Amino acid sequence: MTSTRLIQLSSSSYRDYLRTCLEDGGKFLGLYACRTGITCLVEGGSGSISALSCDTPDKKAPSIVDLAFNANWDEREAHDLYGIEFDGHQPLRPLVNHDSKLDTWTVRLEGEEPYQVAVGPIHAGIIESGHFRFHVVGDRILHLDPRLFYKHRGLEMAAESKHFKEAISYVGRACMACSVSNTLSYALACEDILGLQATNELSRTRTLLLELERIWNHLNDIGAVCAGVGMAAGNAIFGYLVEQVRRICEQVTGHRFMARSIQVGKSEIEVDGSTVEQVRTKLGEIRKLFESSWRDLVFNSTFQDRLTGVGIISQENAKLYGVVGPAGRASGLSRDNRSRDKSLLYRDFEVSMLKDPSGDVKSRFDQRELELNQAFDIVSALLEGDIASATCEVRRGPRTPDEQDCIDSDNSDTGRIGVGLVEGPRGSTLCAVELDGQIIKRVHLRSASFNNWQALAKCTIGNLLPDFPLINKSFELCYACVDR
Repeated sequence: MTSTRLIQLSSSSYRDYLRTCLEDGGKFLGLYACRTGITCLVEGGSGSISALSCDTPDKKAPSIVDLAFNANWDEREAHDLYGIEFDGHQPLRPLVNHDSKLDTWTVRLEGEEPYQVAVGPIHAGIIESGHFRFHVVGDRILHLDPRLFYKHRGLEMAAESKHFKEAISYVGRACMACSVSNTLSYALACEDILGLQATNELSRTRTLLLELERIWNHLNDIGAVCAGVGMAAGNAIFGYLVEQVRRICEQVTGHRFMARSIQVGKSEIEVDGSTVEQVRTKLGEIRKLFESSWRDLVFNSTFQDRLTGVGIISQENAKLYGVVGPAGRASGLSRDNRSRDKSLLYRDFEVSMLKDPSGDVKSRFDQRELELNQAFDIVSALLEGDIASATCEVRRGPRTPDEQDCIDSDNSDTGRIGVGLVEGPRGSTLCAVELDGQIIKRVHLRSASFNNWQALAKCTIGNLLPDFPLINKSFELCYACVDR
């Protein structure tokens, strides 16, 4: 990953600069606020990342939702947490701040036939809180207002003033299902600032953990779709497979969700060759059972009929909403961070795409099967010989590799910003870190779930209300990742 470029802009030049970046092929990655202003992150066509920083002494900034529509939630969150008013963002509905008045956060629909159905925030399953306000006529959904952030924990603010090695634990607590993705994006952001480059062995370990996380999440997501149509047998067998992979995760890292397995600048995971071979054999058995179970689903016409033509998000809308991960690829967007990642071992990686992606539940379902087989191949190739502890090496800066590791030294790059991008199971996860010496000045985690929730609400429009659980499970987004 190249170093993040910090660009200081005035409120009057901020929009114009961003517009130029986007017209030149740039991609909006996220926006966050701090006590002194806002920062907009943009990826250039070459993969370089720029941080457009804009001070807001009067707590006002121009809105960019007309330039980057998927900045909608970013601006609403910045308004709720830091009081930033975004001129042109009307109405600026609350996102994190909740009150009992429906008119403040829902869209008003008028007429004699439309009515509302409220689902949540407490659900029957073991999941986090989320409220879905459906506007319907009969069983047909006209509009959906999702309301999340019920258990917002303030993890980002809690990490401020902590040493960067300590702050990773706050990022890790955001979500156990995305533990590796979130903490790895944080570690890469810190290493971006410190001028560190992972050695081959460290990259190998991190890639292995990330792909193990992808495998169990994709297996879980396929089982969830089975549950969404009431197919208990499919849900049960894939639940069993998830459990087996989580046990492998525990065998490799000491934790079923691989918590605390990622550290800044190093890895302390050590697994001897015989255990690695056991893991490889077990994963081979899991893959065989997955393949036979998948065939059972493919040739079950009743099951397949429930998936086709439901919850469609077109390629145009997927691009507008910035949909990432398997959901984006199922709508024809070929972006996958692994194809350009230089910090992990994805050599000769090619993005897996369906021949004819249609953006419906079936496409999202089938996309995961493609990516599961790819993940199994990657993990199998990485499971060769011992897994040893490893460290980073210095990539730039005044110190040479044989000098004292800069992780344990004073950081001379004060006031710098670093960004880490990771292709997690649900898509692109971003973490931005600002350091003052070795102390966290600001950390911002923007998960794939945060990005895709808006698209989920969009693709439910026009569908039947009883199909929503199926559409929801085809995205299988995290509540906890936005409750950070």
